Amino acid sequence: MRDRQAGNPDATPLIHAHDVGVRRGERWIIRHVDLKVGRGELVYLIGANGAGKSTFARAVLGLIAISEGNIDRAASMEVGYVPQRLSLSPTLPLGVRRLMTLTGRFAPHEIDAALAAVGLDRLGDPPVMTLSGGELQRLLLARALVHRPHLLVLDEPDQGVDLAGANRLHRLIEQIRDDFGCGVLLISHDLRRVMDDAHDVVVLVPHEHDEPPEGGDAPAADGGREGMPQS
Repeated sequence: MRDRQAGNPDATPLIHAHDVGVRRGERWIIRHVDLKVGRGELVYLIGANGAGKSTFARAVLGLIAISEGNIDRAASMEVGYVPQRLSLSPTLPLGVRRLMTLTGRFAPHEIDAALAAVGLDRLGDPPVMTLSGGELQRLLLARALVHRPHLLVLDEPDQGVDLAGANRLHRLIEQIRDDFGCGVLLISHDLRRVMDDAHDVVVLVPHEHDEPPEGGDAPAADGGREGMPQS
């Protein structure tokens, strides 16, 4: 791993989560999670299904309240979010360019630039429902980029994409990080997908902090975060 400050003139984190926990009833969905993302950094959030990855992402974005800990966000930070999936009615006549404007009003040249950044500049304006899985994920990425984000959050962006398409998508994410200078928080369930130049990796373990049954053993101490060593 590279030094977190290497090549990053602004060392102030975009996001700094410290000892974050989210509880639902008697169950901790996540607990004791620490994470920092700075400009130009690529940070992975890894965990199996049910580990709380999407819950933590929503907490980072300020969409849900946290039960403990704190999350500091850079002032005036623009965030681009790529969801895990997009539910669309097959009868909805929604074209590519119309989808790009659902989250705001943008000039045609801004939309063109975002589509070009993900390699969809020659796609035209077909119905979204006719796109392949890889094309749809790149379109969602373009929709996030049109906001010119400081932080890009991607929730399992290779869902529904074949292996070759997933490899291309991850290379594209690297390129966008370099070209835009934004921080990237990439959520995945596949530890093998971690890129060599990731600045940090946070691993969530499912049910690690569940309350024990009455009279049972206490849960293990901290372990919800495992950072990969820096070189």
